[in-house]
Amino acid sequence: MDKDFETIDVSVADGAATITLNRPERLNAWNQQLGLELRAAVDAVAGDPAVRAVLLTGAGRAFSSGADLGEPADTLPDGTLDLGGVLRDRYNPIITRLRSMPKPVVSAVNGPAVGIGCSLALAADLVLATRSAYFLLAFVNIGLVPDGGASAFVPARAGHARAMEMTLLGERVGAEQALEWGLVNRVVEDDALSAEAAALTARLAKGPTKAYAAAKALLNRRLYAGLEEQLEAEAQAQAEQARSKDFVEGVTAFLQKREPNFTGE
Repeated sequence: MDKDFETIDVSVADGAATITLNRPERLNAWNQQLGLELRAAVDAVAGDPAVRAVLLTGAGRAFSSGADLGEPADTLPDGTLDLGGVLRDRYNPIITRLRSMPKPVVSAVNGPAVGIGCSLALAADLVLATRSAYFLLAFVNIGLVPDGGASAFVPARAGHARAMEMTLLGERVGAEQALEWGLVNRVVEDDALSAEAAALTARLAKGPTKAYAAAKALLNRRLYAGLEEQLEAEAQAQAEQARSKDFVEGVTAFLQKREPNFTGE
């Protein structure tokens, strides 16, 4: 396994792999490098027969604050951002691999899980969160739509009404509320997350691997049939929004730390 990652850390012990997003100075925001390295790491642990369970978490004060809007982005020949291409090339393969790998995946959410960071957390099979954690589909706040599978994961976990609330209002959902809604499995004290998540992942790594794989496949078949088609639909919708004036205004307002003035164009 590649040990030369710069934006993530990967470790394997006793059948449990831990992948840690490691851009704490940017609250683990996703830039191109992090997306590429995370995809490589997820592929590596998925294909490693020595790995029987996987833990995802973030370094520092956040799980992930979402896409890094301050970094140079992929663009199309007309100068617009290639959000559809980014999703197809980097984000969606990560999400698909997490859902399809025949191994249990745990996410340990240690603070904000925003945008694609929220999608990543909810792509896991079991989700643990600290009391200070929160989940936020921030896409609407910059004129975008949910991506990274959020349009599948949130309604599957929390139902239609709560998915619409998170999607349209773009407000934080705290850990206790997330537990009540069914977004997460457990809420733990902030200083207990590391130990609790490690213990749970170790337990899964020692469990009946084939039974876990079969059970995950059955639940995927029931809850996430058509996930790849949904991810492609998200990519198409996001590509369309990237050409809107509201998206330009949303990003500009975010970077200028002011309220956006959306016009519906």
